[in-house]
Amino acid sequence: MGNPAATKNGQQWGKAMFGLGAMEILIILIIAFLLFGPKELPEIGKQIGKAVKGFKETADDLRQSVEPEINMIQQEVKMVEQDLQSSMKEAEDTIKGAGDAASTGINEGNKPA
Repeated sequence: MGNPAATKNGQQWGKAMFGLGAMEILIILIIAFLLFGPKELPEIGKQIGKAVKGFKETADDLRQSVEPEINMIQQEVKMVEQDLQSSMKEAEDTIKGAGDAASTGINEGNKPA
């Protein structure tokens, strides 16, 4: 029931664009043709096309301005991660060395004289 590509009467009902199927788009086109007529419909199509193109250009400009910042932040995060791993390794080595020294001192104290 929740499958958007479910079959109905043996036909595939996929989503064409903007989440609308072919039947919905056809109904919208028929209504637009009836409301605006054949003379105004091409002009309306041009205006919609210009609006979509403007939206895509704006989205691309935004992406181009934000992408370098995101890349820089990712590099900084990687550097911090490497520094953290290095610090953790150093701390582990220090703790291991202290533990080894302590166990060596205990073992030497337990040896018979």
